[in-house]
Amino acid sequence: MFNALIVSKDEEGKTHAAVEQIGEDRLPDGEVTVAVEYSTVNYKDGLCIGPGGGLVRNYPHVPGIDFAGTVETSADDRYKPGDKVVLTGWRVGEAHWGGYAQKARAKADWLVPLPDGLDTRQAMAVGTAGFTAMLAVMALEDHGIKSGPVLVCGAAGGVGSVATAILAKLGHEVAAVTGRPETADYLKSLGATQIVAREEINETVKRPLEGETWGGCVDAVGGAMLARVLGQMQYGASVAAVGLAGGAGLPATVIPFLLRGVNLLGIDSVMQPYENRLRAWKRIAKDLPMDKLESMVHPATLSDLPKLGSDILKGQVKGRIVVDVNA
Repeated sequence: MFNALIVSKDEEGKTHAAVEQIGEDRLPDGEVTVAVEYSTVNYKDGLCIGPGGGLVRNYPHVPGIDFAGTVETSADDRYKPGDKVVLTGWRVGEAHWGGYAQKARAKADWLVPLPDGLDTRQAMAVGTAGFTAMLAVMALEDHGIKSGPVLVCGAAGGVGSVATAILAKLGHEVAAVTGRPETADYLKSLGATQIVAREEINETVKRPLEGETWGGCVDAVGGAMLARVLGQMQYGASVAAVGLAGGAGLPATVIPFLLRGVNLLGIDSVMQPYENRLRAWKRIAKDLPMDKLESMVHPATLSDLPKLGSDILKGQVKGRIVVDVNA
């Protein structure tokens, strides 16, 4: 028997989350069984735990869209008992039981060996948010980051925090956009050289092109903010868009793309090919400053998760929440 956060739905359609003891016979199908050590709290987890049920289709359900731990059993030759592994994406924690339990079972193709230089706690301090941030930085690099500051929109969140730290370590000047003035010192500690109030960026788009300001952008917000940023990019610069917190609509024109050669790069962390996932995790182990990472981390336990799920939906979570499922 082991502990798991079980989200269930009653006859009235209301969801309830509680820590329960369950057996391995309740785990879903998969080639690899993992003794989970750490998971994280992301926006999707809040939706899964919340009263509306969000992204979950089948109940009872174990949320947690990522996890890191040790292989217990494996029917796949790539993984042996004792191997350290990490899993992000593939709708784990949404359509498939996830990381908020002391054991998990998943398809071997979804896992990645933990690279040298990272332990399981550090891997989940990075988590899906940090993995997504690295994918965004790699996409910007692949298209060429221009001179001048790189903008990070939604910088105080999980993706934005890690993107800020990575870009700063790589030697880029980082302009961090936040709607919370109290996070300015935190963002500067991650390496941001300029703090930009959200209101400065999120104004109504008046002109399709403005001054050429930013040499690149990681946007974790979307919506009107993304539309405004497109018109402020330098010629040939790229925007790596990773989030929809500001909405899925894009009130922009094609002018930034046609007249300034701006690249809009969509980043999806869910179904990345194995080679790209492994490349990203190796880059994380190499290029993410671990001292900066520790400053982002806030610990949690399984029993903390119902409240944290609500807090993240309200925008009250800063940095990275790391869940010790065995605490």
